[in-house]
Amino acid sequence: MQLPSFVPDFSKGLVPAIVQDAEDGEVLMLAYMNETAWQKTLETGEAHYWSRSRQKLWHKGESSGNVQKVHSIRIDCDLDTVLLQVTQIGGAACHTGRRSCFYRKWDKSGESICSPQIFDPEKVYKK
Repeated sequence: MQLPSFVPDFSKGLVPAIVQDAEDGEVLMLAYMNETAWQKTLETGEAHYWSRSRQKLWHKGESSGNVQKVHSIRIDCDLDTVLLQVTQIGGAACHTGRRSCFYRKWDKSGESICSPQIFDPEKVYKK
C-alpha cells in the first residue's frame, strides 16, 4: 500500500478529524489526531485518535469492539483538518451507543433524536 504524500500540519498541535460513513456520507463523529494517531491509522488501516479527556492515544473501538476501518483520508487546503471515510464496525460510532455522535437535532419542528441507539453503553463499557 502506498502511503499519502500529504501529512497534516501538527505544528500547532492536534488536528480535528471528521469521521464520515464511507457508504452513505453520514457524519459519525469528530475527534482529534496527533502525529502518533496519524501514523497508527496509516499503519493499521483502523482509526486512531488522541483522547483529550484521557490524554492518551485511543484506538477507536478498543473497549467496545466498534472499530473504524478506514477507506480513504482527505485533508483540507491548510493541512489542518482531516476527513476519514470509514466503515463503522458494529454500527455505532458514539460512546452513548448511537450510530452518530450527532444524534440531537433541532429544526423548525423542534428537537428530536435522529440517530438510533445500537447498544447499551452500560453493558458494553460495564460502568
